[in-house]
Amino acid sequence: MQTLRWVGRRLLMGLVTLLGIALLVFFAARLVPGQAASVLLGPLATQEQRDALTAELGLDRDLFTQFGIWIGKVVTGDFGDSIISGQPVLDEIALRLPVTATLALMALGIALLVGVPLGVLQALRARRRGGAVGSRVISGLGISVPEFVLGALVVLLFSTVPLGITIGAFTAISDDLWLGLVSSLLPALVLSVFCAAATARTTRDAVLGVLVEPWIQAAVGRGERPWAIVRHHVLRNASIPILTLAATLLAYLLGGAVIVEGLFNVPGVGSYMLLAMDRRDYAVIQAAVMLAAVVFVVMSVLVELASNLIDPRVSTMGATT
Repeated sequence: MQTLRWVGRRLLMGLVTLLGIALLVFFAARLVPGQAASVLLGPLATQEQRDALTAELGLDRDLFTQFGIWIGKVVTGDFGDSIISGQPVLDEIALRLPVTATLALMALGIALLVGVPLGVLQALRARRRGGAVGSRVISGLGISVPEFVLGALVVLLFSTVPLGITIGAFTAISDDLWLGLVSSLLPALVLSVFCAAATARTTRDAVLGVLVEPWIQAAVGRGERPWAIVRHHVLRNASIPILTLAATLLAYLLGGAVIVEGLFNVPGVGSYMLLAMDRRDYAVIQAAVMLAAVVFVVMSVLVELASNLIDPRVSTMGATT
């Protein structure tokens, strides 16, 4: 019963969060300079033509009425049709979501495989001379380098130097598994740099916090090997902040791969949303942002459940009444 109350409370909080995000994205999309009718018809269209298209799209009503109509359809699972293609937005996103999901999972996998061992190693060497400074410099560089700068450098390098990977020719994994993985590798690597640096820093801080606990000193006193202590005692107790970060990064990657997908000509949700912003395709923008928000909310709830299973002392369900 207590678990059901906790799940119900989290679901209610998630719905309130999604409603707030829906409000923000709806009104923010319409604050972008340039009206949809002007962008679609071009500069040579007459005012009468623009007014007619605006009325046809339902954009001549006040914003609150438009929001009410849109949110009413969203509740029923209808996110509207694309202004450009005329197709349902969910169908358009469903075609591109596997591509973005592949990039996101590859980037997250690389980030965890690199970031977690690097963070553990940084924590174990933090007390050595220069160890703390060096680890912070490495993590700081990875976090601070913008993705568009790193992506542009990678595109320039592989476009000018024959290294065996073609830039701009993307193959979906559903069409060819090997070529799909190869064409997804570079954008996934670019996306993983920030994630790996953030994972390394979070892992380092979490491990440092666990290393000072008394049971670690007891394990050392029993003569256990250092890596056995790390594997059996440190990683499990330090896994909760890492798990929380991984869930946040996954939602970030699903919704934040816009620039990288544009640079590498990847036909995913990010590049689709970038094109929609350029064409003022409001329905697509709203649906893409809401998709990322839903993933973030769902992942947050799952992380809290997993945290309680990993370490019952957290008692996230029992802490709330």
